[in-house]
Amino acid sequence: MLDRRTFLEQSALLSALGFLPRTISAEEYERDVARATPTPAFRGRPCVVSSANGIAGVKLAYDRIAGGTDTLDAIIGGVNLVELDPNDQSVGLGGLPNEDGVVQLDASCMHGPTRRAGAVGCLEDFATPSLVAKAVMDYTTHVLLVGKGAHRFATAMGFKPQDLLTDKSRQDWLRWKSRLSKTDNWLDHDDNVKINWTHGTINMNAVNAAGDVSSVTTTSGLAWKLDGRLGDSPIHGAGQYTDNDIGAAGSTGLGEINIKTCGGFLTVEGMRNGSTPEQAALKTLERMVHMTEPRLLDERGRPRYDIQVYALAKDGRFGAAGMYDGASFAVCDEKGPRLEKCAALFKASERPR
Repeated sequence: MLDRRTFLEQSALLSALGFLPRTISAEEYERDVARATPTPAFRGRPCVVSSANGIAGVKLAYDRIAGGTDTLDAIIGGVNLVELDPNDQSVGLGGLPNEDGVVQLDASCMHGPTRRAGAVGCLEDFATPSLVAKAVMDYTTHVLLVGKGAHRFATAMGFKPQDLLTDKSRQDWLRWKSRLSKTDNWLDHDDNVKINWTHGTINMNAVNAAGDVSSVTTTSGLAWKLDGRLGDSPIHGAGQYTDNDIGAAGSTGLGEINIKTCGGFLTVEGMRNGSTPEQAALKTLERMVHMTEPRLLDERGRPRYDIQVYALAKDGRFGAAGMYDGASFAVCDEKGPRLEKCAALFKASERPR
């Protein structure tokens, strides 16, 4: 957490720039600090859980938590590694663009001890939307900023804009665009090159020894999406959710399905009701299938999409599940960083072809 002086100085700057700062009384500030202070009576097991593309990030986050860093700051540092990796085309710099060739990023975060949250959607020109989402949480009365407002806020906060479209992602977009129609004015090239179609994301959840929990999800969204499309990543209760009394959960995959299911919230509620993290993730996937429209199911009711759900309990237990066999997730605890297999709702052989 920020110290009070720094907070008030930053709030004054935002107010001068036309933003409504998060007004805070001395009593409220002290209460937030108290909520973030570890409870001596609870001793849990520090753990960080993430989608598989966060394998390096879970180690960084775990080491920072072991050194005393707040859980949310630690996991945002972990996802920053992916956001700033130009070779990862599903998050941040180098993410695959929308149908107009523009990279639009989404992110959300929740801080269990203070029960606060922040998010940004359709953010252009800033490679680390997770940090901007946390700034929304730290410095404003709002939870979610989108589009031009989110861009203006990020600029006011001092984040540096940059071109997020790498040469590789630009070429993929041009190839996709040229193959939309055989009657358009684009010539097809590189017939043997597979066009990427990704809805990859990174979700990361963490708990420390005091049982304080946080979560963050960040993405560039569905490749070639319509301008302005939001998936589940910037939506609290869908792309991720945290309740400091229970744990945290998040997901990667087709966001539209998760939005309709409120998957992050549902998974945490499953743990509240006694399910293990893995059981809660599987039950959420079952609800997703139940909420799926017929066009996305085959004749046997199997989904034509994939989603993975990641769950972490306050005491350090963890688990994850995907629609089909073969998915993995990243975890780091006292045993070190590693990939583990997700539980599955269906066998890989049952996947629609």
